[in-house]
Amino acid sequence: MTRGARVITVLLSGLMLLGGGFMAIAQDTKVQEDKKARLENEIRIIDRQLRDVSSRSASATSKLTLLRKQISNRKALIQESDKDIRSLNRQITEKNKEVAIIQGRLDTLSVHYTRLVRSAYKNRDSRVWYMYVLASDNVSQAFRRIGYLKNMSSQMDVQARKIREAKAKLEEETAKLTELRDQARELRRKRQEEMNSLQKEETQSDKIVRDLQRQKSQYQKELAAKRKQVEALNREIERIIREATRGTSTGKGGKSKTVVDEALNAQFAQNKGKLPWPADGPVVDKFGQHYHPVYKNVKLPFNNGIGIALAPGTKVQAVFDGVVKQIVVMPGYNQCVLVQHGNYFSFYCKLSSVNVKSGDKVKTGQVIGTVDTISGETQLHFQIWNKTTPQNPELWLK
Repeated sequence: MTRGARVITVLLSGLMLLGGGFMAIAQDTKVQEDKKARLENEIRIIDRQLRDVSSRSASATSKLTLLRKQISNRKALIQESDKDIRSLNRQITEKNKEVAIIQGRLDTLSVHYTRLVRSAYKNRDSRVWYMYVLASDNVSQAFRRIGYLKNMSSQMDVQARKIREAKAKLEEETAKLTELRDQARELRRKRQEEMNSLQKEETQSDKIVRDLQRQKSQYQKELAAKRKQVEALNREIERIIREATRGTSTGKGGKSKTVVDEALNAQFAQNKGKLPWPADGPVVDKFGQHYHPVYKNVKLPFNNGIGIALAPGTKVQAVFDGVVKQIVVMPGYNQCVLVQHGNYFSFYCKLSSVNVKSGDKVKTGQVIGTVDTISGETQLHFQIWNKTTPQNPELWLK
């Protein structure tokens, strides 16, 4: 490879790296903006729910769960705001430097232009110019003096143009600087609002904790009632699954059904971590075994699914193609739609209305119902099962 070719290769590599760097920065900015938008949306949803549960007879534990999720979201949003403020401060510093450089250049141009104007002013009488040319020793010197005079005029025009351009650039960059400062000021104002809200929520959370510590016997009654509802739902789900999977062996009689089920089952399994959310909202009730946030030695009922906080009237969608096996009404959960996907099942509970009936085939993203508001809580209870084993839905959703 020749030296010239090597230089070109190095330059091209540098440009590619530079372009990649710009793309990475743009992607990081997009990710950060998306995260902030998600947090702001979740905060709006939970704010609404906190107002609703405060005006109704919701349990103190439910309020505490919402508050703690909200506190977590606000802290995360404040962290994102801090990142934005630091980024804006860096931009403001750089923009200040740019403005100072342009101002310095403008000052230098103005000094040079002033000198030219003074020189022209001293010799403003055209007779002086004529005498200056006529006093030449020879024709060659006369032409040089004529060229000098023309050049002075041209220089004045050039300097005037450069000054106009520098002033325009200075105004443009100063306007950008003002905009950046305004953005930083607004961000700091919003951050302070979030901090004020955070402090209020932490105070409310502490009060609920103190109240719960004094009301353990009352809570134990609520917990017993909740445990009965959860157990009843789980028994019903297991019953429906057993009925749905009965007769799906590879025998001759069920061959065609088994092929369809297995194909759908494989497709569902391949989409682990890629399934769309049944509705867009924050997860306020996690899958699995948890302990009470105040009574640390008290186990909560095992959660076979997740609770997604939603705005009232939110439509709930199927996460994958399947067949509606059954629609049931359960205490504490209202209407529940159970959809089969081969050996996998998805369950959508706490619905006020449903748009499907048993036996219907549903497609991914199809609306199957509307979320209900129960005791001030507008939350979808969502589960995924593989045969009779509950799965963590968050591992399946994208």
